[in-house]
Amino acid sequence: MSRAEAVPRGSAAPARAGAAGYAALFTSELALVFRRARTMAMLGILAALPVLIGVVVRVQTGGSRGEGPAFIAQVTQNGLFLVFTALAVTLPVFLPMTVGVVAGDAIAGEAATGTLRYLLVAPAGRSRLLAAKFSAAMAFCVAATGVVAVSALVTGAALFPLGEVTLLSGDSIGVGTALLRAVLVAGVVALSLAGLVAIGLFVSTLTGSGIAAMATTVVLVITVQILDSFPQLHAVQPFLFTHRWLSFSDLLRNPMHWDDVLQNLGLQAVYAVVFGSAAWARFTSRDITV
Repeated sequence: MSRAEAVPRGSAAPARAGAAGYAALFTSELALVFRRARTMAMLGILAALPVLIGVVVRVQTGGSRGEGPAFIAQVTQNGLFLVFTALAVTLPVFLPMTVGVVAGDAIAGEAATGTLRYLLVAPAGRSRLLAAKFSAAMAFCVAATGVVAVSALVTGAALFPLGEVTLLSGDSIGVGTALLRAVLVAGVVALSLAGLVAIGLFVSTLTGSGIAAMATTVVLVITVQILDSFPQLHAVQPFLFTHRWLSFSDLLRNPMHWDDVLQNLGLQAVYAVVFGSAAWARFTSRDITV
């Protein structure tokens, strides 16, 4: 079944047909994203990063307990902490780059190959199609974050001792509670990329070149990260979508501090609404000729 044929062509119940049409589009988009060789390659690289971090820490410290900087010392004491360390390392650069590639290619990639025009022949509606692409990109965010977390958990368990986890506040929690914290942190990290997904989709509607859209989105992430490092720009930095990405560290305290985390998620929601609306306005009025 082609992507265009996956969309229902009529129903006596419009609401049910609309939901079924969206589900079909979302499933199709999900398959399109994850069957690409570059997607599997990016996920493979993300899975390898925690292994590399764990091996380097093991070699450098010899597996000794309590050596090195704070996060590294936590890893040597308990392999579970490698999950949080790996997310902290990959979030500023590696995760955004992979998400930028997926989101930037969502519209422009299909326009470049000519499949977008035929997909729009089906009565799916451009709004529904755009929503399905956003949802599929967010699913990739969850998958990418999950790959990092699971790889780090397996690597940490293989290279370091497991047991009670000492939080940044100095309190200790059991393994089960620590695993729940890891799931919570991974979920926050995935949601922290929602603003970037919306930006990537908007950029993707501006060009018919998938490569140009992907490159622009990735360069934008790097540029914003650089701007976020200048003390002279402290007045605008709280409004940058990358500014509170590492706020998940507040969840590694007892009790958990939610202020910065909620501000981060709220900011991502604002970016998603603003750039999602801009992408919708552009995509619904765009003349697809290729």
